[in-house]
Amino acid sequence: MSEELGRVRQLWHLLEPVHAVLYYAPEAFEEAAALGYGVDERWPSYFAWRAAPLGAVGADRVGETFYSFSPGMVGAHVPGVWSVASPDAVLAARGRAVDRAYRTLLGEGADAPDTAEAAALLRRVAEAADTADRPLAAANAALPWPDAPHLAVWHAATVLREHRGDGHLAALADAELDPVEALVSFAAIGAARPEVFASRGWGDEEWRAARERLEKRGLVAGDGTATEAGRALRGEVERRTDEAAAGPWRVLTDVERERLVGLLGPLWVAAIGSGLLPSENTLGIGKV
Repeated sequence: MSEELGRVRQLWHLLEPVHAVLYYAPEAFEEAAALGYGVDERWPSYFAWRAAPLGAVGADRVGETFYSFSPGMVGAHVPGVWSVASPDAVLAARGRAVDRAYRTLLGEGADAPDTAEAAALLRRVAEAADTADRPLAAANAALPWPDAPHLAVWHAATVLREHRGDGHLAALADAELDPVEALVSFAAIGAARPEVFASRGWGDEEWRAARERLEKRGLVAGDGTATEAGRALRGEVERRTDEAAAGPWRVLTDVERERLVGLLGPLWVAAIGSGLLPSENTLGIGKV
């Protein structure tokens, strides 16, 4: 991996937990409950929070853009989430949830000069992102920028993680990996245990069938672990994902990127140290 792509991946590793706090913070569940969503599990609010920038879209659109979830799981929540609250109401509550969660995590740091500096650098990067053919990135980028520094940090992190995610789906398509095959092949290289990927709603039979398809392609061995060819393919997918994500980061100088890494460190520590995020995740953070 080149030095540039290594830094792009490092910045993703730093930003992803900063974004993901929304899906686990108690403050977010309180805001979701106030809208009328069930909060005994995180999925009703997850689908609402993440899909709201797209508008009141149906299950097909969410399935295409989220990609890794089974159609049955998507259909259990979408479009039903919009009968509970409109996308505009969800977006307003999302902003309140992030504000409250970040203030809990960061305390006075939410308004600190370092947070404002990080927000300014991240906004430059996010605004440099080409969102053509990147639906989730484009939808979030079209939203107004919040004034508060901590909210601007989260908004930029969201635009950039969705920009990367949209590019990742293109890389998976080029590798001819359908949604469940993408998860099976990722588990096969040790990104997370197969049980972790069960959260995406695929049944045991669907998982087995996908593994058999990958085995026929020589990508997975009989025990479910990746073959050399399987590891090579996943490595190529991650490389192409990094390449597709690299463009906006070039708006910063090397010095500015180093400075941003330092500024994001305390935010990352606060997110990870909160205990809210799962230690093992479906994105392979810390594993790839």
